[in-house]
Amino acid sequence: MISALRPDLMVDHATVSNKDIEIRKASMQDIPALLELINGYAAKGIMLPRTEFELSENMRDFMVAYDGHTLAGCGAMHFYSPQMGEVRSLAVAESHRKHGIGRLMVDALVYEAKLYGLDAVFAFTYVEEFFGKAGFHVVERGELPLKAWKDCLRCPKFQACDEIAVIRVLRPQRWEQKQQLPPVLGVEDGSVVMLPVLRN
Repeated sequence: MISALRPDLMVDHATVSNKDIEIRKASMQDIPALLELINGYAAKGIMLPRTEFELSENMRDFMVAYDGHTLAGCGAMHFYSPQMGEVRSLAVAESHRKHGIGRLMVDALVYEAKLYGLDAVFAFTYVEEFFGKAGFHVVERGELPLKAWKDCLRCPKFQACDEIAVIRVLRPQRWEQKQQLPPVLGVEDGSVVMLPVLRN
């Protein structure tokens, strides 16, 4: 079941192990479970940690996947401009991995991006193959300059980032007509900030 979205959206990726999963927009009552899930991965260096304040401030970005009363996964669609958004904070509980929940979350977030008329969505990931199966392709991180303002500048891996930038174009004609922005991000403390180059 997918609350507030078309109920047939996820049928293609439903399996016996995930058919009872409910995907819906997150509410403030989900914050404790979200903190536990996200910060559990953050402790392993896989995700950025989140605070209660950050989740509260961005709660409208989040969707959650529940198996009964258990949080099975989460993800967020963060809007950066009228053209682009980011799939972020994508996590699946250890107990529910390999059940297709991550794909259900991505599909729900991409559908939301389409509802809002975005031209493309992007993500930073360690799992290129997973996103490839969901229609994303690898791009140079310099093509995604808005990302760094929010997260990259405070990330401990900023100068040696090992995540892969991926993008899914939703409206090809509009995307191709869009003027490409340079990789310069802006100015911080009087210095020009550039997005770091991926290091293999």
